Amino acid sequence: MENRRRTQEERSAATREALIVAARRLWGERGYAEVGTPEIATTAGVTRGAMYHQFADKAALFLAVVEVVEQDVMARMGAMVAASGATSPADAIRAAVDAWLEVSGDPEVRQLVLLDAPSVLGWAGFRDVAQRYSLGMTEQLLSEAMKAGQLARQPVRALAHVLIGALDEAAMLIATADDPKKTRRETRQVLRRLVDAMFDG
Repeated sequence: MENRRRTQEERSAATREALIVAARRLWGERGYAEVGTPEIATTAGVTRGAMYHQFADKAALFLAVVEVVEQDVMARMGAMVAASGATSPADAIRAAVDAWLEVSGDPEVRQLVLLDAPSVLGWAGFRDVAQRYSLGMTEQLLSEAMKAGQLARQPVRALAHVLIGALDEAAMLIATADDPKKTRRETRQVLRRLVDAMFDG
C-alpha cells in the first residue's frame, strides 16, 4: 500500500513537473495569451483532466511557472554576484544591480515575469511573488553594508522595498522600450548613480 501511494505521488509530481516545463517553454516563447491549456497538456504529454487535477485553472499553472522562474532568477543572480569578485557589501550590491539588469533582459524572464505576470496575477499578486524571492537577498545585502559601515543605519525593510521598486521599474522600462539596448545602458548609468549616492549619503 505504501509503495503504491509513493508511486501515485511520484506520478503526480512528474505530471506537475511536465506541465510546468511545457508551459514555461510555450509561454516564454509566445506569451500567456497566445498559448492555451490544450496545447500545454499535449506538449506535456498529459490529458487535460490530469492537468486540471494539478492546477485549478490556467492562471494557477502560470503562478507555478512564475515561481519556478523567480527561483531560477535568484539562483542566477546569486551566482553572478559570487562570481563578480565583490570584496565588500557595497560592491556586492552594485554587482546585484548589474546582475538583475542582465537577467531581466533574458527573453523568457522578460516575457513571463515583466510582461505577463503583472497582468495575469494582478499587480498585488505579481508584487507578492517578486518580493518573496528578492526581498530576503536585498535585506541581507543592505544589512551587511550597514554593519560594515558602508551604509548609514536606517530601516532595512523600507530601504529594501524602495530599492526593489526602482530595480523592477527599471526592468519594466527596458522590457517595453523601443530600443532595449540603449535603454538598458541609460538605466544602468542611472541606477549606478542612485546606488553610489545611497552609499555616499
